[in-house]
Amino acid sequence: MQIYFSPEIITPEYQVLNVVDSDQKAVGNVAFLFAEKKLYVYGILEEEGVSADFKDLVTPYLKGLAKANEGVDILSCLYIGCKKITLNDEKEQKS
Repeated sequence: MQIYFSPEIITPEYQVLNVVDSDQKAVGNVAFLFAEKKLYVYGILEEEGVSADFKDLVTPYLKGLAKANEGVDILSCLYIGCKKITLNDEKEQKS
């Protein structure tokens, strides 16, 4: 199953994106909150079978946001089903 982002709300302070399948059925969502030099990312996907696709969708999007906001610390919490995932090259800092 292929998945895509479908913007729900986009403002300078935050973004809420639905994750939809090829039939435009919502299968999850991702929220990005910009706060000074921090980028908070929270996402959940219902379908466990597309975890690689979810990572492939989120990773370049995060890289693009990091380029647009140079020096930003990315703090993320991503779930597929009930399992927390991490992105291979994500840089997280604990406060």
